[in-house]
Amino acid sequence: MTIDVQGRVVSYIDTDPTNESARPVVLFLHGWGAPAETYRLMIDHLATYCRVVAPDLPGFGGSAEPESAWCVDDYVTWTEALVAALGLTEVVLMNHSFGGRISIKLLAKRPLPFGIKKAVFMDAAGIRPKRTMKYYCKVYSYKLMKKLAPGLAKKRQGKVGSADYRNASPLMRQTMVKCINEDLTHLLKDNPVSTLLIWGEADTATPLSDGQRMEQLIPDAGLVVLPGAGHFAFAQQWGLCSRVLDSFLKEG
Repeated sequence: MTIDVQGRVVSYIDTDPTNESARPVVLFLHGWGAPAETYRLMIDHLATYCRVVAPDLPGFGGSAEPESAWCVDDYVTWTEALVAALGLTEVVLMNHSFGGRISIKLLAKRPLPFGIKKAVFMDAAGIRPKRTMKYYCKVYSYKLMKKLAPGLAKKRQGKVGSADYRNASPLMRQTMVKCINEDLTHLLKDNPVSTLLIWGEADTATPLSDGQRMEQLIPDAGLVVLPGAGHFAFAQQWGLCSRVLDSFLKEG
């Protein structure tokens, strides 16, 4: 499905557009480089008792890139516009990875930009990682190379940064840098809703320590660790994950 939001055509999944049964609405915000269709297993399962709305964020999947490099606040404003365009009044705010950054800022706004009943964070981003000396040496040596030997730096460009960074367009690379350089840890205490944290024990992109930190700082939060799973823990341990989600979402 598509809808116009802020003058931009957006692709999204809506499992029950009319919502005639007035079931709870799950608004799902995906991870970097993983558009909504990536989560079809989970979306189809939740659709048995919820209406699931899962947009492709601008710059991903079927949604066009923004005109300029965006920061997290731009994605927050866009999400608010999407919710208004779809006429949603109350949602369960659910996310994975990059979607966690947007969710943290939405939940910290006062008043809340729309009704948020509960939240689910899965291997969510938002806590800036501690950088090692090796990391800084690599970054600054590359920056120096760009000044002194731009031709050589260009050849190395495809080997620098994470896979997500290398696979992104120049504009989305700028967007990625702006987003990941913002530490949102200080906003976690402002989350006013009951929050379920689901984390892969072996996640290296957003390590388990991030989930543990979020559990400490969010006033009403509980952490479930999926053993042996990585960054896409929900898929690697779907049986356990689905039972945890069902228990949390059907409660009350």
